[in-house]
Amino acid sequence: MTEQDFDLVVIGTGPGGEGAAMQAVKHGKRVAVVERYLQIGGSCTHLGTIPSKALRYSIFKMTEVNNNRMFREAGVSVQLTFPELRKSARAVIEQQVEMRRTFYDRNRVPIIPGQARFVDAHTIVAQEEDGACHRLGAPAFVIASGSRPHRPDDVDFGHARIFDSDTILNLGFTPQSITIYGAGVVGCEYASMFRNLGAKVNLVNTREKLLEFLDDEIIDALSYHLRERGVLIRHREVYDKVEGREDGVVLSLKSGKQLKTDILLWANGRTGNTDDMGLEALGIAAGPRGILKVNENFQTAEPHIYAVGDVIGFPSLSSAAYMQGRSAATHFLAGKIDQIMVHDIPSGIYTSPEISSLGRTERQLTEASVPYEVGHAMFKSLARGQITGQTVGMLKLLFHRETLEILGIHCFGANASEIIHIGQAIMSQPVPANSLLYFINTTFNYPTMAEAYRVAALNGYNRLF
Repeated sequence: MTEQDFDLVVIGTGPGGEGAAMQAVKHGKRVAVVERYLQIGGSCTHLGTIPSKALRYSIFKMTEVNNNRMFREAGVSVQLTFPELRKSARAVIEQQVEMRRTFYDRNRVPIIPGQARFVDAHTIVAQEEDGACHRLGAPAFVIASGSRPHRPDDVDFGHARIFDSDTILNLGFTPQSITIYGAGVVGCEYASMFRNLGAKVNLVNTREKLLEFLDDEIIDALSYHLRERGVLIRHREVYDKVEGREDGVVLSLKSGKQLKTDILLWANGRTGNTDDMGLEALGIAAGPRGILKVNENFQTAEPHIYAVGDVIGFPSLSSAAYMQGRSAATHFLAGKIDQIMVHDIPSGIYTSPEISSLGRTERQLTEASVPYEVGHAMFKSLARGQITGQTVGMLKLLFHRETLEILGIHCFGANASEIIHIGQAIMSQPVPANSLLYFINTTFNYPTMAEAYRVAALNGYNRLF
């Protein structure tokens, strides 16, 4: 067994682990990271964000060609299978792994292979599959071990037609129909993708609405667009049993309904990777589905052991995990963190069209009795949207009626995850710099989608008089 001491040991090389490791090593600390898989990058790089977004882009480009009148009249049609569309992700994953490995190599951060387990409050042992062990000691640790799809015991995930968000990427054919159980971010994203592939889609939601953390108007827009595209959404439904057959899967619901489709995608939550880490002996108890509880500084019940990313639950975004990792390392270094940077993180949801949101919703502002007003810019009214044909969607600004402070930004439409960052830059400024007037008085290139900020700001400002 090899033994080494460091200033900080990070468990996991996903976005949260990378953020923590790079922040600490740049401030002169001796850092090591432990990774149980052969390649670095975590689920984000290999099973989640990168491969699913690369797949989405491939599907989008194929459908864009097939729906373009110019190409149709020229007799151009592209019909790629699901496995063929997946190929584009492989090169991207390889590039991401190589790039991230250079981060660790350049900063002389050793990557220790193996499954990490605490043997006491300041020591872990990383055990490799062949039995080799590495003993690492440190005054502080960051757990960034990520999560995996939640798998109920009564669902046979070994069946050839039953998938979760990890295994769906290995689907060997293009299904003509699919039932997606769970209408969270993953479920809605895959509903969009499979519908764009021409599959009949059942989207089963266990809750009242889709993505309830979003602004109600955005939720309604998403629901309308999915239904208009042909997705059948079923709210307030709970499964009774799942039966895998040779020719498909039957999902029986407690309401008595039965849904038979070619395949089933189980997308009902995730489980934190906290198994067999020796945390219970330290007084760190994982909650339901393996989620770790942390305070505002990302400290667990043991103050020198931090946890970040999917292993602490919502919002379970790669971007959030990276900032959480940086913040945890900053607290280890300086004893305090900038709470604004941690909490004001935009959501990016890659449905078709995209959704991105930052700040408070109308529901939250109403409950808090904040006097606000709303400004809209509909993409169908923007010249750039008309030119590109991407007219579905809108930008919505929520602002204080008296101070004109921007309180919330909500976008639904093409490139929403990019457009949001213009507003984010202004919203992060203190009043009066954070003001609706910035968008009114700023010159935007024309024609651009960014112009939506000026249109929405004027629309809202006119409501005050």
